[in-house]
Amino acid sequence: MPSKIGEKLAKIVTCKVAYDRQALDLYSVDASSYIVRPSAIAFPENEKDVMKIVRFALRNKTSVTPRGAGTGLVGGSLGTGIILDMRHFDKIKVGRRFVQAGSGVSKGILDDTLRRHNRFLGPNPSIGPFCTIGGMIGTNASGSHSLKYGSTADNLIQVKMVTSKGSIVTLPKKNNTTKKILAIVKPQMQRQFPRVSKNSCGYRIDKIRSGNDLHKIMAGSEGTLGIITSAMLKTFDLPKQSILTIISYKSLKGAVIDVPKILKLGPSAVEIIDHNIIKHITAKTPNSTKCLLFVEFDDNISKKKAKVKDVSSGKIIFSTTRYDQIMQWWTFRNSALSYSLKSISRQETVSSLIEDATVPVHRLPLLLDLVEYLTSRYPMRVITYGHVGNGNLHIRPILKKKDAHLIKKIALEFFSGVISIGGTITGEHGDGLARSEFVKLQYGDEVYSIFKKIKQFFDPTNTFNPGKIISN
Repeated sequence: MPSKIGEKLAKIVTCKVAYDRQALDLYSVDASSYIVRPSAIAFPENEKDVMKIVRFALRNKTSVTPRGAGTGLVGGSLGTGIILDMRHFDKIKVGRRFVQAGSGVSKGILDDTLRRHNRFLGPNPSIGPFCTIGGMIGTNASGSHSLKYGSTADNLIQVKMVTSKGSIVTLPKKNNTTKKILAIVKPQMQRQFPRVSKNSCGYRIDKIRSGNDLHKIMAGSEGTLGIITSAMLKTFDLPKQSILTIISYKSLKGAVIDVPKILKLGPSAVEIIDHNIIKHITAKTPNSTKCLLFVEFDDNISKKKAKVKDVSSGKIIFSTTRYDQIMQWWTFRNSALSYSLKSISRQETVSSLIEDATVPVHRLPLLLDLVEYLTSRYPMRVITYGHVGNGNLHIRPILKKKDAHLIKKIALEFFSGVISIGGTITGEHGDGLARSEFVKLQYGDEVYSIFKKIKQFFDPTNTFNPGKIISN
């Protein structure tokens, strides 16, 4: 019984443990559409608490699922066992070119802290101040500026975590663990990964080139390999000045065809929103606008501003170097998810199953062709926005009624199409409850068997967030 787990756990740890009905209801949901009722929620205050909880879970054959802010869209922080709310792991230490942050540190507080040191963190999810460092590592979060500054995996220097045996380990570290993982991760496996700049599907073994990269296995692992308590991440100097240019297009395809040319100019961000999102923003746009491109540069801005005009077939409707105006436009872009929900009638339903595909940028027209084919074949419309500079589009299918069988059928066709054009089924949001069953489809039996070996090595009792990434 859930209450029994909570009662027993509360007796062996000094930190708060909640297992009343209200708490269990609250932690049975996150930002996804899933509902999974846990047995208890623990609020560890230090690593000793986490170690005790993990050992307790092993003895009592229950699971442990770490949770940050619960902003994930695929149910990654939901579980039937013990939920670990990591909010007390909130320490920040700023170094010269790095930051050491607890897994419960909110991105907003970290941004404010780094700004005082004239620094910033590269990955910037649109959920912005609300997500946590642990959650960002768990999903290999990216955001608009990962085009220039990389995803979380690219910025991860070190990870401290509690293992399935209830002990502390820091990665990377040269020991038997490193040798065993390198023996599992064969170089030829890495060639079977999609050649895209963003990928949060499966375990990122393609990032492990040597023992010095072992910590990167945790980026995108969704709490299935260990409980991250803190991490060291790369930071960058704040740009002295930026310029944001907004370009109007009469079609999505016209915009994505221009993107490879724009990328040659070295932008820090290239984002897109379609007409469903545009109708909710306060800025005026031409009546013929079907989508807007956001193109930002943070170096050689005057030179690059002129070149954008030369390579773009769209109409430049706004350009600014003013910080407040740039931030206002980024607020419009970062609100795309909530604006998309406003674009849905009460009679309609939205699925988050296929909303995060990433393909090679030059193949974006093929991705749009695939979507067009599916909308002609099935009773649905789509809302599109996202990180077009990375080939990462958030395509949200809107159906007239909730039909799990139909949604899965559409997803299977969509994922197969994405994979066939060299893409990944999830660029930054992760597998979670939504997409873990399709991980094998993405990589095939051979790579999937390697993923299972990695899970078995780190978590032989399947204690950590079971059912995510490895679903069978």
